[in-house]
Amino acid sequence: MPEFDFKRFHIRSMNATDEERAAINQELKDLYASLPEEDKADFNEQLQTFLVKEVARVKSDYDSIRGLNSPN
Repeated sequence: MPEFDFKRFHIRSMNATDEERAAINQELKDLYASLPEEDKADFNEQLQTFLVKEVARVKSDYDSIRGLNSPN
């Protein structure tokens, strides 16, 4: 099972323009399309895992920052 480096795509897209972000998304779609069928399920699973972790990290960061602005 190949390991996919979704973080590399994510970091590139963080400060990208809409046009650059569309090109990065196309790269991911092309990568997916190039995979053998047996690797597509792994790709999807790894992508979902990455996205869940990133959302949790962003929420944690947000909650921490919001907590700094709340009176104790």
